Amino acid sequence: MSIIALGLDFGTESVRAILVDSEGCEVGSAVSSFDHGQILDALPGSTEPLPERYALQCPADWIESAAVATKDALASAGLSGDEVVGIGVDFTSCTMLPTKRDGTPLCELEEWKSRSLAWPKLWKHHGALEQADRMTTIAKERGESFLKRYGGVIGLEWFFPKMLETIEGDRDVAEAAEVWLEAGDWFVWQLVGSHCDQLVRSTCQAGYKAMWSAEEGYPSQDYFQAVHPKLAEAVANRMPGEMRSPGQVAGHLSEQMATRFGLPAGVPVSAAIIDAHAGVPGVGAAEPGTLVMVLGTSSCHMLNATKMMDIPGVAGVVEGGILPGLFGYETGQAAVGDAFAWLLKLLNRDSFDDLAKEAMKLPPGAEGVTCLDWLNGCRTPLMDGAVRGAFTGLGMQHGPAHLYLALMEASAFGVRWIVELLRHGSADRSPSGAGESGVPIDRLIATGGLPHHNRAFVEVYADVLGMPIEIHPSTQGPAVGAAVLGMVAAGPEKTPFSSIADAASAMAAVPGDQRDLIMPRPERTRAYESLYDRYRQLADAVAQQ
Repeated sequence: MSIIALGLDFGTESVRAILVDSEGCEVGSAVSSFDHGQILDALPGSTEPLPERYALQCPADWIESAAVATKDALASAGLSGDEVVGIGVDFTSCTMLPTKRDGTPLCELEEWKSRSLAWPKLWKHHGALEQADRMTTIAKERGESFLKRYGGVIGLEWFFPKMLETIEGDRDVAEAAEVWLEAGDWFVWQLVGSHCDQLVRSTCQAGYKAMWSAEEGYPSQDYFQAVHPKLAEAVANRMPGEMRSPGQVAGHLSEQMATRFGLPAGVPVSAAIIDAHAGVPGVGAAEPGTLVMVLGTSSCHMLNATKMMDIPGVAGVVEGGILPGLFGYETGQAAVGDAFAWLLKLLNRDSFDDLAKEAMKLPPGAEGVTCLDWLNGCRTPLMDGAVRGAFTGLGMQHGPAHLYLALMEASAFGVRWIVELLRHGSADRSPSGAGESGVPIDRLIATGGLPHHNRAFVEVYADVLGMPIEIHPSTQGPAVGAAVLGMVAAGPEKTPFSSIADAASAMAAVPGDQRDLIMPRPERTRAYESLYDRYRQLADAVAQQ
């Protein structure tokens, strides 16, 4: 019988179930959309508008859609479910929610379903801007040691600002919350059915989104007390559970969930991992020096290194946060696929196919049009959700292709800025080579759906960066990564693997002679030198407004 792992990959609109065997064959997959999708305008059953910058979800959707996708994936593969030896889960982060001690989300209770802050806050929820700024200011004033691991800024999308937003915005909901946790941890908790005191919290989610480290734990009670006494109380008393790393067993599939998912009870379930971070094992990148770019609605870039450096603007550095024994660096861009979808809607186009052909006939620089890609704020390097994007240099002669090329270039310039930060510890605008104060980047891999649907986009990236970019053949890097972790959770007694690196290499790596490489075009790379400076000047001007 084949040895197969199930990966459950939770995105912004849907969940994908993928079945991968020990040799890396994707034997079945299925996608199920969330009934409520993103809750952006009004709560289900209500017409009252939600506040600006809110983005919520329905937890019942996660369970139902995951069950449907799993059964459909098994059916597509012609499997009974008995072949599945382990389950891995990746989830958008920080998506978080308040629950009762039995795991019931507050929003599912009649008393609280009409209160917006009782619902899960999606990763892109930006309602905690003021709280994040205040938490950063207090941390700087106190000289908190944790701050250096996050480039000196606490992100508005992170766990504790969102928690504080509820404490300050709806006191009754905050008092009713008995457990605060990430959605990925909640979902795993529901799969295994453990008591809340034994629920497993992911070191990946906690490390990158809740300022946790193995050495120091969460920030101190003194710090939380300085921010808000109710926040300190909640951290002390309403965050039960224990930390485990992705790939470690969080528990075993309960009888109830086994029936619902069409799987045997007792299957090991891995601790959760952030969706983008699952892309690292999902493309077989087990070595340091490889920047994995997960390109989707937003983008996250993960890099493993052998040393820890304090780099301004980096969204987090966590020892063992992605792979054991390495320091995992995370950076990101807040709007990529979202920005392209916005432009497509603005231009009233159905697809980018014809537009891409027109855009790639234009010279670098879109004949004077420059774009700043901060349409949903800036993650790296500013960690500022309030800044906004721009188009400049527009004239009557410009058309849709100019806007499209400028937006692609802006996204690529943003990645170049990130690469410079990592390599040199500062944005010195040198496109290649590792500086003494930074960490090496030797290889670039693009994964996610966007690189496969938009090759022109990756070509612009390669030109701007002056480096080859490998497009991983799987369109589902994070989902495969979740399956890798599920395989590892099954243990060496059931699988051929004793580590994440071994499983990732066998299940996801691509031999060198089979890699799909996008090579930079030297003449365009040279042209982008001065155009990158123009982008940075625009960024400086907008950031200072």
